[in-house]
Amino acid sequence: MTATAGGTITIAGKTVSRLGLGTMRLTGPGTWDDPPDRDQALSVLRQAVHTHGITHVDTADAYGPHTVENLIKDALHPYPEELLIATKVGMVRPGPDLWSPHGHPKYLRACVEASLRRLAVERLELCYLHRIDPEVPVAEQVGILQALQQEGKIGHIGLSKIRPEDYHQVAKTVTVAAVQNVLNIHHRYDPLLELCRDQSIPYVPYRPLDAGSAAVEGDVSTPLSWLFALGPHVAPIAGTSEIRHLADIVKSVMVGSATS
Repeated sequence: MTATAGGTITIAGKTVSRLGLGTMRLTGPGTWDDPPDRDQALSVLRQAVHTHGITHVDTADAYGPHTVENLIKDALHPYPEELLIATKVGMVRPGPDLWSPHGHPKYLRACVEASLRRLAVERLELCYLHRIDPEVPVAEQVGILQALQQEGKIGHIGLSKIRPEDYHQVAKTVTVAAVQNVLNIHHRYDPLLELCRDQSIPYVPYRPLDAGSAAVEGDVSTPLSWLFALGPHVAPIAGTSEIRHLADIVKSVMVGSATS
């Protein structure tokens, strides 16, 4: 059995496992620089895809920065046809644990071009605007992503950490392929959950285990089962830097699916 036993979902035109892999933890402390054990990080990626059948891998150019996109390429390229790699652009990293949105169109274009090179692909199948920059008109931020989509460099556009009003503003001009917001048993309410359901849009909860704090005594089944029960449009991306923890996550989803 593989992660697809927990169900599948169509995101950005691909049918993928509802359980995805979040890769933020495959870096050093503060989401900065290389991981302490690079070989283990590569193994986590390979086992997630090749052993456990996870077909949705989520990353961002800001992880490292740039570290994880390079790890994904080194671990998984050439990519299996069924694999969806989603990345995010629009954040700068002044230092460890420091994040700042940067939505200038020229910067977003440069980010996309660099991600294409790091991932060794001709098109980013799913590219999220990592954060909406309040200092730049939303239309300009989304407009450059739409232009890159028309150029064939982006397949589908997603939005991350947004409010309903953000979605409605963006959806006037582009098709939103997915929404990625935080949701877990400690942060249980997000109006985008129902909005995405009503609009038939995949909802991708990040921090589904709340950096491990939602797992009580190592139990990851309960918090993940809670998310899966919220609707078939929900596709959590669980993150880990440990091979054993990855196996526990996949097993818990398969067991939960079998008993539901």
